This record gives sequence, structure tokens and C-alpha cells, in this order.
Amino acid sequence: MTVLIKQATISGSSSPLQGQVKDIFITNGIISKIADSISDSADVTITDTNLYVSIGWVDSFANFADPGYEQKETLETGAASAAAGGFTDVLITPNTQPTASGKSVVEYIKQKSQDLPVNIHPIGSVSKNVEGKELSEMYDMHQSAAIAFSDGTHSIQSPGLLLKALQYVLPIGATIIQLPDDKSISSQGLMNEGIVSTQLGLPGKAAIAEELMIARDIELLRYTGSKLHITGVSTEKGIALIEEAKKQNLRVTCSVTPMHLLFCDEDLKGYDTNLKLNPPLRTASDRAALQKSFKDGLIDCIASHHSPQHWDDKTCEFEYAKNGSESLEAVYGIANLFAKGYHSLAEQMGIVPRKIFGLPLPEIKEGQEAVLTLFVPDATFTFEERMIKSKSKNNPFIGQQLKGKIVGIINKNKLTLNQ
Repeated sequence: MTVLIKQATISGSSSPLQGQVKDIFITNGIISKIADSISDSADVTITDTNLYVSIGWVDSFANFADPGYEQKETLETGAASAAAGGFTDVLITPNTQPTASGKSVVEYIKQKSQDLPVNIHPIGSVSKNVEGKELSEMYDMHQSAAIAFSDGTHSIQSPGLLLKALQYVLPIGATIIQLPDDKSISSQGLMNEGIVSTQLGLPGKAAIAEELMIARDIELLRYTGSKLHITGVSTEKGIALIEEAKKQNLRVTCSVTPMHLLFCDEDLKGYDTNLKLNPPLRTASDRAALQKSFKDGLIDCIASHHSPQHWDDKTCEFEYAKNGSESLEAVYGIANLFAKGYHSLAEQMGIVPRKIFGLPLPEIKEGQEAVLTLFVPDATFTFEERMIKSKSKNNPFIGQQLKGKIVGIINKNKLTLNQ
């Protein structure tokens, strides 16, 4: 297959051509020619007004529910969602049935996804069956292509277990991903503890449950000298703790979800179950701090926290609804509202997460494999349900005005275009 990309602005500091407008010719998945103008005929020609191209984007925290919960999502539908969102690579959480606690599930995921247009990277669980009691077979999973380790949506409560995990991954250079949530505090909370939770009569979840966990984990990181990625950070104080740790040259990185960038606890006044999340939506002040930190680059990257849920688990009373939102298709359209610039955002989407998790860094260069995301950053649109490729539709962004259209991706000698 041959593909000709016409007049695209190259974005990303990994390319010496950043900011230049070029034609790119791809032959059987390899970039064969880059020039100011290419007139060769191709099987597919891609043109668009103000088209940009960058190396393929990476999402670092998504749940594809396969194996075990295929009524919510499969690897195939999850990959379709990711491709629609401009992602060529996705790290998926171990919260499946059975859990990704051993090499058999990791190998199942890799084998089943090898022909999909998106590279799916299993995150191995830190503890057996994500129960938080004893270490899983981390080395075996790493040998079978587990890219990082986490208990996913189950925050690691035991400091001793996390300490051992941080020490264990040092020789293999892997990163531990932690969702900060001290479950001994406000374990029954349904939303952020504050004025709005009081007004709505809903039990609250205190911000200190997240902040104490971040402070604890940073100290464990300091002791071990390992690598820690804090995902889903949602409070202003949590960001301040991470900023201070970075100033001390600790190997800590962090990500924010698109939901926490756009919404706050005031948006729950309509009891929208699609906004029932963990961590919960915090105050407007916290949201403003997240937006600023993301724009300034203190927050390293954005993570979808894509969590498809069955219709029955969201179309119910707020109290009984499960946490999580389907989100992959809308991530860029949200992030682009708060980014410093088109090039810096492409870097946060593609280059930064690759460096954090040790993924290969492709180049937009003749002779290199084409691992590309195509997008129009200044296009505005209303997000609609028809744009969702997931099995589940629990997406809170339906009806929202977003900025940045995804044209498609090129990866594994496959072209996936949005209609």
C-alpha cells in the first residue's frame, strides 16, 4: 500500500523538520520520501486544511476489559476507540478477569492484538489478582512484554508492598503507575467532599485521601530511587507535592485525565453518572490548577482513564453507578483546549509518554517506519455519540465543543482514517 500525505506541518521535537510543511510518501509502511512537493501517484492521498502530522500518540492508562468483561469492551473495539482518538499505542490496565498478574494473560493480550492497527501494551499488576497482598510475577510478565506495573484502578494501599515493587523494578528499568487513593479515608464517598457534596446530600471523598497517598509514595520513591508515575492527579496540593519532588530530582512523573481538565464537582449538580469517577471531580480551584500545570508542562502528559461501562451500570441512581468514563475518542479535543501550543501538545501526547515508559521513539524520516498521527489542531466541532467506537457509550463529552480533529493514524502498515 502507498500513502501520500499532502502539505502537512511536521510536529514534534524528535524531527529536525519540526514546523516545516512537507509532503510525505509512505510505501508499505515505510516513509520513502519527504519533500516540499511530491507528485507520485498513491493508493491513498490524504489532504486537509492545516493538516499536521506527528509521531504516533500514546495513552498510558486505559481499560479494555478483555479478557473477562467483553460486554463492556474488547481489544478490537478498544483499539478502534484509540485509533479514532489518534493513538497508535495504548497501555492497558490489569483490571480484567483473570487479571494480568502472570505471563499467560500478558501473552494473550499481545497475541490477540498483534494484527490490530494500534499497539496494545499490557500493564502487569503489582500484586497477585490486584488484591494488594503479595507481589505478582513481575519479572515473568516483563519478559512477556508487560511495559509497566500497576494495580490499575485498585490503588496500592500497603506501603510495604509498594516499597518492594519499587525495588523490584529497579534492575529492569520499569515504572510503577499509581492511582493515589487512601481507601481508609472516606471509603464510601461518591464525589469530592465539599460544599457541593453537602448541597447534593452525597457522601464526600476528601482530597486528603489523594494527597496523603502522593506524599507517602514520594517518600517511598525517595528511599528506593526507582521510577513512579502518578496518574489521575486531581488536586492543587497534589500537584504542589509532585512539583517539589521534581525539583529534588526524584524520578516522578504524572498525568491528568481529560475529565478533570474540563469538569469540576459543580458539574455533578445534575447527577450525571458519566461524571462519577475515581478520583472524583474536585473543586473549580483544583481544576484551574490542573489546567495551568498541564499547560506549563508540570503535568507530563494526559491519560484517558478510558473506562467503558455497561449501560446498566451507568443508567441507574448515582449511588449505584460504577466509576469511570469512556473517553479515548475525545482526549485530544479536550487537551487542545488547555495546551500551550500545537507542537508542545503533540510532544505531550507522543514523545513524553514514550520516554516515561521506555517505548521506542519513531522518527519522521526517510527510511523509517511510519508511526504517525494525523490531525487538524484548529478545527472546532461538537462531540457526538456517533464518533464513539467503543462498545460502551458512557462518555461525558457528548454535546461538548472540542478543538482539534483527528484525521487518522498510520501504524503497522495500516491506515485508519476517521470518517
